[in-house]
Amino acid sequence: MKYLLIYKADPAGMTGMQMTPEAIEQMNQAWMAWGEKVGSHMVDFGSPTLAKSENADKGVGGYSILEAETYEALQLLLEGHPHTAMGGEIEVHEFMPMPGM
Repeated sequence: MKYLLIYKADPAGMTGMQMTPEAIEQMNQAWMAWGEKVGSHMVDFGSPTLAKSENADKGVGGYSILEAETYEALQLLLEGHPHTAMGGEIEVHEFMPMPGM
């Protein structure tokens, strides 16, 4: 099964957030370590996103797509995720087959 992970955070807490080059490097290393842990379950590492339309959720900051046998197996892959370690929230959506296809 494929799962869409949507990374969410409080937009107010991110406003004016400045990180030192060292903190950015540490964060990037944490993301890369998580990606290595997930391994072949990674379908699309994803990227950061920026809300553009008026009705877009300003709290959405990125996404990834993973594959796992079950939702429970996915939960194991999410343990120690750098986004939640930074205080963010991960919204999970399962890809469903198109009806009639």
